Amino acid sequence: MHIVIIGVGGVGGYFGGKISHSGQKVTLVARGKHLEAIKKNGLQVKSIDGDFVAKPFMVTDAIEEIEMVDLVLICTKSWQVSQAAELIKPILKEETIVIPLQNGADNAERLLSVLDAKHILGGLCKIYSKIEAPGVISHFGHSPEVVYGETDKSSTERLLKVKEVFDKAGFNNTISKDIYVDIWSKFMFIATVSGLGALTRATIGEMYENQKTRQILEQTATEIYEVGKAKGVALQKDLVDRIMMFISKQPYDSTASTQRDIIEGRPSELDNFNGFIVKEGKKLGIATPANTFVYSCLQPMETKARLAKN
Repeated sequence: MHIVIIGVGGVGGYFGGKISHSGQKVTLVARGKHLEAIKKNGLQVKSIDGDFVAKPFMVTDAIEEIEMVDLVLICTKSWQVSQAAELIKPILKEETIVIPLQNGADNAERLLSVLDAKHILGGLCKIYSKIEAPGVISHFGHSPEVVYGETDKSSTERLLKVKEVFDKAGFNNTISKDIYVDIWSKFMFIATVSGLGALTRATIGEMYENQKTRQILEQTATEIYEVGKAKGVALQKDLVDRIMMFISKQPYDSTASTQRDIIEGRPSELDNFNGFIVKEGKKLGIATPANTFVYSCLQPMETKARLAKN
């Protein structure tokens, strides 16, 4: 199979690097100094599970240079998903599979607004990773895993084809029986810790340790649960309790990528996380005071970051 990775940050760099390092045909779509460093030195991955250097089949910033593809992993930020979907149209075959792996609850829907449904699987990943320097990915926490599944909950042969790719790459991967439940469960964790972490400048451990911020974390998660249920996602009744337990077990000094983006003045996924819950809550008539407070306080910083980028 020919696998294309769109976005070679912490997520795309690690998983794309692992697939390439296992001897499979991988094309990385990257930009700028990151692109040049990978072309020159390969993709260097520093990992708590062992360092390695991947030598992909191709590294490019020009989609027109890429051969027709069998599997595309979309590893951009959430707000870039629709743009990425438009970008890959020329390289899709009839049976090409496209999986979004970024954080957010509505990435599959964003793809469905651009691409034919026959191409799309729902997906998510679990990893703490980032770009350390051009051409260098740092995986510094969590046992890496990809979860994926059909959006209609069906069992298909193509899921097994994807599993074969991931198994050969050597990272944990799971075929989901209800991918939207898994997406919203991951989303609840990341949206809960990211916004408040950016607002408080505190680590996950510090926020959980403090009684008041722990209460805000729980309220934020509860609002996400209520919105998800109202949208028809079959979330289990004890999910908020399980997410809070999961938060309590994270490395004390860990931070989320969106939290780091906001703190460092980069455009973030704020609108796709707390902002998404505020917007959907309004549509569904569900009060979201904790998410609204976090989102409103961080909006000026997000606006400033986006204006600076433009």
